[in-house]
Amino acid sequence: MPTVSAERLRSWTKRVLEAAGLAERQAALIADSLVAASLRGVDSHGIHLLASYLDQIAAGDVAVSERGEIVTRSGACMVYDGRNGLGQVIAEICSGHAMRLAHEFGIGIVTVRESNHFGAAGYWALRIASANQIGLVFCDASPIVAPWQGKEGRFGTNPICMAVPAGKRTQWMLDMATTTVAANRIFKAHTNREPSIPAGWAMDKDGVPTTDTDAAYGGLLMPLGGYKGSGLAMMVEILCGALSGGAMSTELGGLRIRGKRFRASQTFIAIDAMRMQPEFADRVDWLIGRVKDTLPATGFDEVLVANEPELRTEQNRLAEGIPIPDGTYASLIAGAVRAGITEPL
Repeated sequence: MPTVSAERLRSWTKRVLEAAGLAERQAALIADSLVAASLRGVDSHGIHLLASYLDQIAAGDVAVSERGEIVTRSGACMVYDGRNGLGQVIAEICSGHAMRLAHEFGIGIVTVRESNHFGAAGYWALRIASANQIGLVFCDASPIVAPWQGKEGRFGTNPICMAVPAGKRTQWMLDMATTTVAANRIFKAHTNREPSIPAGWAMDKDGVPTTDTDAAYGGLLMPLGGYKGSGLAMMVEILCGALSGGAMSTELGGLRIRGKRFRASQTFIAIDAMRMQPEFADRVDWLIGRVKDTLPATGFDEVLVANEPELRTEQNRLAEGIPIPDGTYASLIAGAVRAGITEPL
């Protein structure tokens, strides 16, 4: 399995995206978002996605020069139309609006319609947290998840993410799909010809739980915790699609569907917690400490909180490089060649 430094991977990805027709700043933003996810071990939303992005761009299914426009703004609330622009470009604009509104009003809510895949939700929530605000990010996605008790796709993986400003301790962030796993973990397993996946991840096309990778790839993901995950997915759909006036459920396309717009909706919420509680960061530090000093259960050395595993992986991969599975590596090189870049990774 090849291992590539983050710096090398970021610069190579930027060059490939530029060759595919993106402006330098667009290419740098997308490259950074993908490498940031790979560094953290969130490989489902990391460099593995580049090949699909290149296919989408080459097919003309995304408007690479579009920056979208404000539809309405009332106080701390804004609706934005992404006009089929690049997901990361639209997300940068909308998270920026949310932070600005929070600075003005104490809270900012920006919901966007007609966008595209924006990478890992955590990338944007952490941006908001770095501005000393609580960041919440939600997104709907391709309908490849059946509602509880169903066997037809109606929801996406519909992630929920929250990041808080760092105090003296490790920054806390929760970034989770409302399915057992992110869809891209199954796509990644399929790309790399892994014959099986863990039980509880997916169903086949007939709604029967499966561990066969091919059957899962052509089937449906399973909601997290059954009816609970299904309810959370619908909550995200309401906060994104219904609130923005954008596409919902079966109206969405997908990153791997050609000839159809993705039409993703996303919501960015920024909260100036210091206005409500000046000691907010210290209180979160205290809470993390109380969780961390819990006696470990049998078989565990310590109790971890959300974001700790990813930060440790990031430290390791910054030092040792990012491993890229052979199938993913081959798809990256093939995509780069189609874009006109023959430089090896």
